[in-house]
Amino acid sequence: MTEKENRRLHAFVEGYVQGVGFRFFVLRMAQNYNLTGWVRNRHDGRVEVMAEGALADLNRLLAELRQGPNSAEVKKVDYEFSAAQGDFDRFSVLATA
Repeated sequence: MTEKENRRLHAFVEGYVQGVGFRFFVLRMAQNYNLTGWVRNRHDGRVEVMAEGALADLNRLLAELRQGPNSAEVKKVDYEFSAAQGDFDRFSVLATA
């Protein structure tokens, strides 16, 4: 796997992460890193992120997820990398699931 090879990041962020602008923070960061995919709130209080792009940029997003916006308090980030599927043409905010 090379740093330029496209990969997929699937992450769940736990903590005080809903109602604090977390999804739009993720949207802005993903757009800054030229990633595609989506972010959404989960009914269980977590934020879920699915992003595709260069591995280096996904790692940058992962670092941002661990920090969150100033108003958030991130307790834990569970994540996995896999092969990119090419399912997305932009990064979006989805409805709560």
